[in-house]
Amino acid sequence: MANYREILRLHSLGISNKQISAACHCSRTTVIDVLKRAAGISLEWGSAKDLSDKEITDRLFPPGLPKPCYKMPDYGEIHKEMGKNGVTLSLLWAEYCCQCREAGELPYQSTQFNKYYRDYVIKNNATMHLDHKPGEIMEVDWAGQNVCITDTDTGASIKSYVFVAVLPYSGYAYVEAFISQNQESWTTAHVNAYKYFGGVTRILRPDNLKTGITLVTKSETVINRTYLELAEHYGTAVIPARPRSPRDKATVECSVGIVSTWILASLRNVQFLSLHELNEAIAEKLIEFNNKPFQKKEGSRAAAFSEEKIFLLPLPPRPYELATWKIATVQYNYHISTDHHNYSVPYEYIKRKV
Repeated sequence: MANYREILRLHSLGISNKQISAACHCSRTTVIDVLKRAAGISLEWGSAKDLSDKEITDRLFPPGLPKPCYKMPDYGEIHKEMGKNGVTLSLLWAEYCCQCREAGELPYQSTQFNKYYRDYVIKNNATMHLDHKPGEIMEVDWAGQNVCITDTDTGASIKSYVFVAVLPYSGYAYVEAFISQNQESWTTAHVNAYKYFGGVTRILRPDNLKTGITLVTKSETVINRTYLELAEHYGTAVIPARPRSPRDKATVECSVGIVSTWILASLRNVQFLSLHELNEAIAEKLIEFNNKPFQKKEGSRAAAFSEEKIFLLPLPPRPYELATWKIATVQYNYHISTDHHNYSVPYEYIKRKV
């Protein structure tokens, strides 16, 4: 229990409430409440110093005095609101206070409000800190499992690579197979994913592939030039997963595993004669995957995506067109060669890299 005698004594010396709370090992709210009650009954240190601790307590807090009843917020609804873009605890606390004033109820202070929310999160789900806001992030990666296509001329198996894009909030996914993991395939996959989702997330989170990220260190992240142009065209920000931090891409890593089981494994005994044929089969399985009911909660990825879609940024008028960048040294004949064709440049660039 707080030392009310010491609070009154220190206040009489002109000590600030903050310093009193530190000296008496109690909160500033307690100090303010004690001084307010003391002022209400005209109890000052001059008259209180001759009273016992019990007498001071009984005067400040008369026996039988009803304790204030604070309105407990609906933290289930508050946590749901926290999943929306731009919503903070400070905003929700202000709205909660307005509702209490309108209903004539007593609201908690922000510190207590925030504490109860943290307790709610810990009690109800220890992994709630991994929740994502709708329309915030699109996570992308190549699946570890490949699908083979049979060459109709030679009968040889051609390996294909599977691109996966996931919206962590809803779990809604896009899947497409490519013959290569080169820059063109990587870029085309993103363009098609945005078209499939019908919008753009605010953040694009890839793994640290060379087609996306040139260099990642503790102090610097260098984004591939083509990938940066793609991000600028769609108005999104590229924030790669940190090296050796799988929790940064937990959703896509999990979804890649699910996709490998649900889509790719189910097609393991099917022979495909073209990439188009393979992607048609993947598209059919993808519809089933996104509409499959969740195992541990109600609804499906498609149902959750219908709520998330309104939070996506609009697509640009035209899709991004790939530009391949190369570096060449200008020869003495003031020409550069690319794709077996020569192009002239101003002679001032001789022996310079362009």
